[in-house]
Amino acid sequence: MNRLSDSLYSAIYPRLPVTAQNWACTIGGWTRYQQRFTEHFRRTLNAWEESMAWPAERLHELQRTRLDRLVRIARNAVPYYRDLPEPSSKRDPVEAMRELLHQIPPLEKRAYRDQPRAFISRDVPRRRLRSSQTSGTTGTALPLWYSPETLAEEYASVWRMRRRVGVDTDDPQISFNGQIIVPIAQPDPPFWRTNFHTRQTLFSIYHMTPANLRAYIDALHATPARYMQGYPSSMHLVALALLEAGRPLPKGRLAGVFTSSESLLAFQRETIEKAFGAPILDRYGVSEFAVSMTECEAHRLHVDMEYCIVEVETTEETDSYETGPLLITALAHDATPLFRYRIGDVGTRAKHPCPCGRAGDSFFEVDGRIEDYVLTPDGRLVGRMDHVFKDQLEVAEAQILQSDPRAILLLIVPRADYSDASERGVVRQIRSRLGPEIDVRIELVNSIPREPNGKFRAVKSEVGRNAP
Repeated sequence: MNRLSDSLYSAIYPRLPVTAQNWACTIGGWTRYQQRFTEHFRRTLNAWEESMAWPAERLHELQRTRLDRLVRIARNAVPYYRDLPEPSSKRDPVEAMRELLHQIPPLEKRAYRDQPRAFISRDVPRRRLRSSQTSGTTGTALPLWYSPETLAEEYASVWRMRRRVGVDTDDPQISFNGQIIVPIAQPDPPFWRTNFHTRQTLFSIYHMTPANLRAYIDALHATPARYMQGYPSSMHLVALALLEAGRPLPKGRLAGVFTSSESLLAFQRETIEKAFGAPILDRYGVSEFAVSMTECEAHRLHVDMEYCIVEVETTEETDSYETGPLLITALAHDATPLFRYRIGDVGTRAKHPCPCGRAGDSFFEVDGRIEDYVLTPDGRLVGRMDHVFKDQLEVAEAQILQSDPRAILLLIVPRADYSDASERGVVRQIRSRLGPEIDVRIELVNSIPREPNGKFRAVKSEVGRNAP
């Protein structure tokens, strides 16, 4: 959402009656459906459902073919990569990829941020470029460009996982994501809206007070759905309410629960599966459309090798695993190729085949985003505040601190073009999610202290800890 559309949304959508808001959600849902589920998506999904059963050797051959093609595109058409080495001539695909990649320096986010347009391929017509931003979880939103084919392949990786439990793109669903689909000032139910085109019920994650959760419970039991997807932190809150009320969903009513965008914690998995009567399949992906890992029944995250190459900069190693920061090469990104992109997350890769039988690379875990909730004065626990910074490119980094449910302190590392207008935009985005009662104080700082793992948490709350 760009700033113009954001302003139009803020001015118009909250004033519409609920029926009109439902139709606005439906129009948006229809648009996203057309963009995602193209003929290229269908062809790719069918091909990748077949390649999921391939042996590792054949998957490596496919990776090598896609990598070599992307390197040739980047050498000829991407300014940043004009000095890339030629593809390797080695016969063995694993050795060839290793030789080529080890000649390419890792790509840091700051290098991309300093000159993002230098990564755009001249081979992709500008009329076919789509634009967006990264999530801005830590206040470092980056501009992105991608082709329709990249988007289609992203969703092919998602739906290959989902179809394993028997659901498809036209099945009714329940969503718990970060869109503001219910105005924050609305005091009474319904705290959900409907996308009629795909029979999607979108629940607000910004209205979950203890009193309001009773309405969520009633609506979940009344809503027809084959699956549920969204943020684990939000679904965990609703799951707790279902169990405390003694009203879990009947087992088997949902075919599956699909989590993403946050690290799924063990206590969250246990509570959500018990409350919703369905197994969770987790997925690790990023806004850059650069990596996809999908969970199997053995609870490992399998690299979708048709889509990406994942390297580990090893910091710890045993006979069973290796752990370290991840370097991502995006095989589907023809518009803005990214080679050995240091994504900022740490993973633990298994050294032995997965018990599920699927070949290729698999990970025991990826240490991505774990954030606390923000507790509001009216008792709501709000997770995933990354959308606050999605369009705030004048913010280098940001962190929300909370020690009192009546107030938050926002630490901001400003960029050179940060202004009073930037600050007003940040406050407006916060109020649209947390409401007018909470006190918001902003402090400009030179840096934000890191945790022992070298990262910092976007939200640190003494009153809204994300813990069992």
